[in-house]
Amino acid sequence: MTSGTWTNWAGNITFSTRELHHPRSLDELRALVADSRQVRVLGTGHSFNRIADVDPGVGGTLVSLGGLAPSVDVDPAGRTVRVAGGVRYTELARHLHAHALALPNMASLPHISVAGSVATGTHGSGNGNQPLSSAVRAVELITADGSRLELRRGDDGFDGSVVALGALGVVTALTLDVEPAFEVSQHVYTELPLTGLDFEAVSSAAYSVSLFTDWRGPRFTQVWLKQRAGGPPAGFPWAPPATSAQHPVPGMPAVNCTEQLGIPGPWHERLPHFRPAFTPSSGAELQSEYLLPREDALAALHALDSLRASIAPVLQVCEVRTVAADTQWLSPAYGRDTVAFHFTWVPDPAAVLPVIMLVEDRLAPFSPRPHWGKVFRLPPAELRARYPRFADFAALADKLDPAGKFRNAFVRDLL
Repeated sequence: MTSGTWTNWAGNITFSTRELHHPRSLDELRALVADSRQVRVLGTGHSFNRIADVDPGVGGTLVSLGGLAPSVDVDPAGRTVRVAGGVRYTELARHLHAHALALPNMASLPHISVAGSVATGTHGSGNGNQPLSSAVRAVELITADGSRLELRRGDDGFDGSVVALGALGVVTALTLDVEPAFEVSQHVYTELPLTGLDFEAVSSAAYSVSLFTDWRGPRFTQVWLKQRAGGPPAGFPWAPPATSAQHPVPGMPAVNCTEQLGIPGPWHERLPHFRPAFTPSSGAELQSEYLLPREDALAALHALDSLRASIAPVLQVCEVRTVAADTQWLSPAYGRDTVAFHFTWVPDPAAVLPVIMLVEDRLAPFSPRPHWGKVFRLPPAELRARYPRFADFAALADKLDPAGKFRNAFVRDLL
């Protein structure tokens, strides 16, 4: 256990305890869970709300899995990998690549933990690419009494156990599906107009497509195409190609970003936007993200364009991506092909929060689902109504954690 003041990566959240526990073995973790009144797990700190916090004044236990062995057990024949709860994607990718294997997709940051990313519904981009949680075939948990539980794909309740917000137990390991390694080339285009945009054509132009805008005009400042080797060539007739490497945030050094200009390279060195050797920014930012039906993408873009005068002064960059539908009960992409609007704001809550509420109001006709780890203000009752299997998740949480040991204020309000 270490003592001090703990904050998230962005520094906008100070956790409600000065003690962070680092169990060194599964037995130590099991005993810690069994003896605690309340338990929450802190991953890599890339959440921007209090989803990972303990409640103040209740003697809750904040746990880091960084003290456990960072095991990555690859099964090349079965095309699976079992990864410990504290492992980050950059470490997992290195092991998989050494075995000529790959994940189908990655988030923009490789620095984040696998378990934390999965638990909050994190995703990459691509019309045919599901969220990162879709690769999970088994979840290993420490439940409230310190016992061990494994849920596998096909088991009753499995689809509620992956994107679970830490509400069911401490995730100690995940087993993921993998595939043969592949190469990716990345091209960047600039100044794509919103007027006349064929969103379906643009979003299907490559294996993974990301559109960036500062909302200072009705256009996208950059479009990033990531194309798998052996696939159809990425064509993009709607905007001119960049002639030098770019960073999506204006003024930030492009050296932090993965290789561009069409130079092919391994999947894990192109699918993220940022190199693992660099922190992509200082953390001086707030983030929000809203996921809604892909069929509403163009209407939602025009709705946001009508707020440009409010959004632009407090925005660093907005990224638009697509995600294929999945079956995880609390995944923001559950049951619908999705478009995701991600906002990287300036680090000024007083200025940003009123704009977030404007954005939520303008997107309301499209039933947006927020990323669970970002800043949002949608009421819990509205969120519950947007997840058809929410009642099933609540029942699963009651079954596995009847006393609510893993529920903090964030989870309790939702349930």
